Amino acid sequence: MTDESTVRTEVPPSGPGCAECLELGGWWFHLRRCAQCGHIGCCDTSPAQHATAHWKATGHPVIQSFEPGEDWYWDFATQESGSGPELAPPTHRPLDQTVPGPAGSVPADWKTKLH
Repeated sequence: MTDESTVRTEVPPSGPGCAECLELGGWWFHLRRCAQCGHIGCCDTSPAQHATAHWKATGHPVIQSFEPGEDWYWDFATQESGSGPELAPPTHRPLDQTVPGPAGSVPADWKTKLH
């Protein structure tokens, strides 16, 4: 998963949370980072599944967890997990960010909305 066309270590993340959820007022469970362009999207357990949507829209197959203490990679194209190089900082969401997040956007019944 260290191919330069799919993993670019110099590209910073797009922001502290799922780009689409922040734009649309949505919420997420966990965050994933595109290893090619830095796009932050929400995981497949989240209602909107923006990380997978980003892969389908762009063809960028490799993501890394954007959660503290997690550095695993996932390749959508091969359906394989693995490891790879450290990406440009920050390497995880802000530590004070709620899970699920962002604070103020998560509905009270959020557990019933997970995939």
